[in-house]
Amino acid sequence: MTETTTGGTARTPEFRLASEVIATLRQDLVTDAFAYRPLPLAGAPGRFSRRLPKGIRRYAPWRRHAAVGVLAFVAVLFTMDGQSSYLGDLGRLVMGLIAAVPVLMTLVRPVGAWWAAVAMTVVLAALGGGSWPWTPGAFFSYIVVMALVTLRTGPRVAAWMWALTLALGTVLSVVFNGQWGSNVPEMAVTSAFALVIAGSIQIRRHAKAEVSAQQEVTAVERDKRTLLEERTTIARELHDVVAHHMSVVAIQAEAAPYRVKNPPPELEAAFVTIRENAVAALTELRRVLGVVRSADYEAPDAPQPTLASLDGLLANVREAGLSVEKTVTGAVRELPQGVELSAYRIIQEALSNTLRHAPGAAAGVEVSYVLGGLGIRVVNEAPTGDVRPSAGAGHGITGMRERVAMLEGEMTAARTESGGYEVAVFIPVRQRSEPVAESREGAA
Repeated sequence: MTETTTGGTARTPEFRLASEVIATLRQDLVTDAFAYRPLPLAGAPGRFSRRLPKGIRRYAPWRRHAAVGVLAFVAVLFTMDGQSSYLGDLGRLVMGLIAAVPVLMTLVRPVGAWWAAVAMTVVLAALGGGSWPWTPGAFFSYIVVMALVTLRTGPRVAAWMWALTLALGTVLSVVFNGQWGSNVPEMAVTSAFALVIAGSIQIRRHAKAEVSAQQEVTAVERDKRTLLEERTTIARELHDVVAHHMSVVAIQAEAAPYRVKNPPPELEAAFVTIRENAVAALTELRRVLGVVRSADYEAPDAPQPTLASLDGLLANVREAGLSVEKTVTGAVRELPQGVELSAYRIIQEALSNTLRHAPGAAAGVEVSYVLGGLGIRVVNEAPTGDVRPSAGAGHGITGMRERVAMLEGEMTAARTESGGYEVAVFIPVRQRSEPVAESREGAA
């Protein structure tokens, strides 16, 4: 089956295949061949770079450029040693610099460097110097350029360079020398090995970069999902706490007039208004927060935990093998249920992190009742024993920060100098007398 073009000429599949091959060649080695593409600096220091002195280690990102410079210098030495003595020292130095130029060009124009290596091969072959068509210096420089270009481009460009290299060697040998070249087979085999190794390194590097990028995306998505789940949990608990209190307000407002003998109409109207507002607020709260409830979510039958339940929590973690001590300072008093619940959850998560990430370490829990709020401090020592700490992504810390931010508090979480970990939280709590005082000032 053939394809007919606009002018009526039939195009066979072989012709289309040849056109695609030529187009690919043009795209890889011709289009923007001399475009400026500087070699990027190296990323994280390698194993060897970490062992260097600090004064030299700061130049570690330039190690790739330094390696190319060393290869160019070696190419100069090979070329000067392989050139004929009739050129003189200056002539051999010039030939060495010609061989080094393509190597240095790989730093800024990788594809153009290969074309420069082709030109270098022709020039040095014309001047002679033993081996044909590649002199020793040209042979080394040409192999280095092909390997460096492959590392910066890919295996497809390497295949094109290898095929055209065989064509170049054949043309120089047969057309200008009248016979098969002396070192064309050596060039074919050596360049094949070099390109296979360089191509494998480039493929592995590209795959590693893709895996790293995918891991970063996965970590970000996991953090977002964990944050959403924690916010959902907080919203559910907030709904349970607020809904309970609003229901109590509505019931008490409805029953209050019956507790007073002959209440005045104004008082009855006030209680009716309170009940209506409480019911309306409860309905709106359920409407807004209902979207975060899953279809199979069921409200817990037991009451939400508070700081009064802290001893039970500590008993559970002690049974799990964690040595923990509790310290309470200040005058213990009843706090808002949301504060009590969040404080309990923060201590629970901090102790869970200690069990997971610091096996064998002792922990301490400090609860401070101060005038302006509640202080919490959970600190653990460095892990001990042979048990390996479990890996973690810090999602528990994210949930703690969400709870503290919801209550307009402050939180710090960091490692201690002894190798342990400390979580410190302060949750402000408004005194019950403050709203009354404010209302009196407003009335005055």
